[in-house]
Amino acid sequence: MATVVMDTSALMMPVECGVRVFEELDRLLGEVDPLAPRPVVEELESLSAGAGEEATAASVGLDLSRRCEVRETDAGYADDAVLELAVAEDAYAVTNDLPLRDRLLEANVPVIGLRGRNTLAITEP
Repeated sequence: MATVVMDTSALMMPVECGVRVFEELDRLLGEVDPLAPRPVVEELESLSAGAGEEATAASVGLDLSRRCEVRETDAGYADDAVLELAVAEDAYAVTNDLPLRDRLLEANVPVIGLRGRNTLAITEP
């Protein structure tokens, strides 16, 4: 079973990009063990308190985060926590954040991100 670390943007993809994230992960990897760093969940909580489409996407993301095992990290910032956890767990990282994707690839973490309109693909380091 593949371990995947979910970023804030990944959990917001269903609303923002029309991607069925967990179905796409199953298609790519088979059964997955999804993890969410605590700072990602906290970022979703903060964003969902607002108004508009971003708040709606964050609210859906927060619901989806309940399908993940939430892990504590030393990092307080969501992107740093995703990187830390993905390296520690030898996991894939799921993100739609280009600067984070570049950092992950530099750290030899395979990245799963949006390809085309509503599908995910793996980018190997």
